[in-house]
Amino acid sequence: MRRQVHMNASSRLLLLLSASTLCLAPTAAFAFADPTADPTTAPDPQSTELTDIVVTAERRSVDLQKAPIAVTAVTAETLAQANITNVTGLNGTVPGLVVARSGGGELMVAIRGIGSETPENTNTQPGVSYHVDGVYIFNSIAASAAFIDVAQVEILRGPQGTMFGQGSTGGTINVVTNQPELGRYGGAFSLGAGNYDLVKSSAALNVPIGDQFAIRGAIQTLKHDGYADATGVSGTDRYPLDQADEVGWKVAGLWAPRDDLSFTLGAIHFDSNTNGPAQKNILDPEPNPRLLTQDYPGKSVVETTLYSGVVKWELPWATFKSISSYQKLHSIQAWDADGLTTSLFYGLTYDPRLYSGTRYDHVPLWQSDTKSWTQEFNFASNTDGPFRWIGGVVYLKSKNAQYVVEYRGSDTNITRPALARNSAWNDPAVASVTYADLSEVERESWAAYFQGAYTLTDHLTLTAGLRYNSDDYSGASDNYSGGVSKQTSGSHLQPSPRPGLSTEEVTGKLSLDYQFTPTNLLYASYTRGYKPGGLNGASDSGTAWQSIKATYQPETVDSFEIGSKNRFHDNTIQLNASAFLYDYKNMQFLEEDPVLYYEGTSNAPSAQIYGLELEGSWLVTPKWRFDGSLSFTKGEFDEDYYALDPVAATKAQSAAGYPGYLFWANYYRAALARNSARANINGNDVPKIPRRQGAISTTYSDTIAGGYFTAKLEYVYRGQYTYRLYNEASTDIVPSYSVVNAFLRYEPDGANWNVSLSGTNLFDKEGLNSRFSDPYGSAQVSDTYVPPRQWIASVGYKF
Repeated sequence: MRRQVHMNASSRLLLLLSASTLCLAPTAAFAFADPTADPTTAPDPQSTELTDIVVTAERRSVDLQKAPIAVTAVTAETLAQANITNVTGLNGTVPGLVVARSGGGELMVAIRGIGSETPENTNTQPGVSYHVDGVYIFNSIAASAAFIDVAQVEILRGPQGTMFGQGSTGGTINVVTNQPELGRYGGAFSLGAGNYDLVKSSAALNVPIGDQFAIRGAIQTLKHDGYADATGVSGTDRYPLDQADEVGWKVAGLWAPRDDLSFTLGAIHFDSNTNGPAQKNILDPEPNPRLLTQDYPGKSVVETTLYSGVVKWELPWATFKSISSYQKLHSIQAWDADGLTTSLFYGLTYDPRLYSGTRYDHVPLWQSDTKSWTQEFNFASNTDGPFRWIGGVVYLKSKNAQYVVEYRGSDTNITRPALARNSAWNDPAVASVTYADLSEVERESWAAYFQGAYTLTDHLTLTAGLRYNSDDYSGASDNYSGGVSKQTSGSHLQPSPRPGLSTEEVTGKLSLDYQFTPTNLLYASYTRGYKPGGLNGASDSGTAWQSIKATYQPETVDSFEIGSKNRFHDNTIQLNASAFLYDYKNMQFLEEDPVLYYEGTSNAPSAQIYGLELEGSWLVTPKWRFDGSLSFTKGEFDEDYYALDPVAATKAQSAAGYPGYLFWANYYRAALARNSARANINGNDVPKIPRRQGAISTTYSDTIAGGYFTAKLEYVYRGQYTYRLYNEASTDIVPSYSVVNAFLRYEPDGANWNVSLSGTNLFDKEGLNSRFSDPYGSAQVSDTYVPPRQWIASVGYKF
């Protein structure tokens, strides 16, 4: 029986806003279900209320509707329905989130316009921190790994200055995986097949061993043919790109010798070996976006392993946790940096003053090897009372080694292998190297944090938190360009120590939340976020004309946010809203230098970002449901800074008559010409901010023909945005796109199996996911498209 609810004026106003939003706005589809539920399990067909989601938003478990922060939880069921296998698939479905492709296998993740503007530089920190079960993942390439045995994915929007600290100026993504369970034997299996020869499988098994032990293992694979082809690679008519060949596994063991004490050890491993992403040069004459007139056989290899250990001890006055981790990443990327065939690129680069042009620009090797360690200890109160608190210390250490080799020339040897890092300085192959870099950066960081929430009245709570951050960078590097090593003996690259950098910063938050009914919450908060500075490995500050410094400064965000979380009409309508204003300082971005080959990271002084986000669900009847989200965001630089775009610098250099080797023959004048291309970014849009973004879905579920049937239709819209802060109209504008997805599932009554059919991008839209302007080499601009129409038929079994 439904209870009668009497609403006050405030509730009626919020209900009106909820109904208007759901009727007029496209919003995103989320399954508000038990986060530990198996993705093959159908929802309750008799449910008359929206169920709750528990999130670990601020290092403790809390009902999503009670958390006074902007957080979205995407369940395993939603991921499976939309065939989302990594963070890229969340594009458009989470307010303010943009995941854009960079060079090679790198992903640039931004929330509300704050992320990373330093592509192909794995020594910098992201602006959106990425975690697996609360463990910080150091390298952005590892974020492309598949979601393995996932319970849900939590996306915290806005700076997370207390709990997560550095690298969380834009927000935090936390992948929550399924954990071993005591006393329960069970598992699940699924197998799917689709077009493009897709085969997708997953299996998980939970095994209890006595009363105190349990082991959970999971494995999943994904394979499909390329969504696009390069047509100029020698020896083949079609060289597939954007294909998948992935395998991931996870194993975890739980030992609980007492009711108040547990130990969990786990390992997650991921392997991917493909020909790399399809990145189509905007000058490619082939109109078909799935055909690329390129001639270099790209490669992408990613191997990553995460080991973790968690100790949880329930004390009489608090819960103690120790979280330890060790991570390894090995990545090999190779790609066609010119994005064209030799004839096309030669015609593009031919200069009559030199009577020649360039036939190719290729990166045969960009290798990253990262090892990192983390350790966190925290205590969280577990007693009743008006004061709840959590405090802890965190230690992080990482070593990131990087080796890069680039070739650019007019000869015919376009697929020569990368020069080995131990090759001699006088090896004849050195003369063919356009750019080479060997570096290792070590980062050591520690932080201490404390956050407390005090219930001032039955409805009003004050929350305050502080975090002290300390970061130390040290490293060694060597690089050269133009085929001339700096060495006179030994190997062609011999890293030497670079100037170190130490930074300290205090961050935190202050918020008030008012629970004016059991299902209606208002909150207002101030939060300060911080991303540490770092080292420019290629910089040499001793050169008078060089503007890129040896180090770059930390960036900070001061966030002011108000929000509301609401349930109405017997928990059948949900509306969450947030409005925010950011004061963004010292944004780190990749900038060109007047001296050729000396680009590096600089700081844009100031920007303002503001926006509104809405998320809602409406359970019209037990059979019909609508879900969605919508965001409006605007960001603009508001102080003078004259930035040097690599494309503009090259044009100015050529126009002044100093192309190629003539730069070095006229060093002073050539540097002046390049420097004259600087442009003021004051008033430019902050990158990676779609003005509008969202989705809407409808789900029908009912008992039909002796089983439970579910049908879902979803519309996703990702608005236009600018890719770089230079705001060049011809290269930096990424147009909007929209896709339609559908999902069907049938599970017979009393059976342990189900069948499903999902279709993504049903109308086969050629939506542009991102536009990447390579800051290095020949500075070509390329497009990456969303996957084409995909059909997947699956069968699942659980026990």
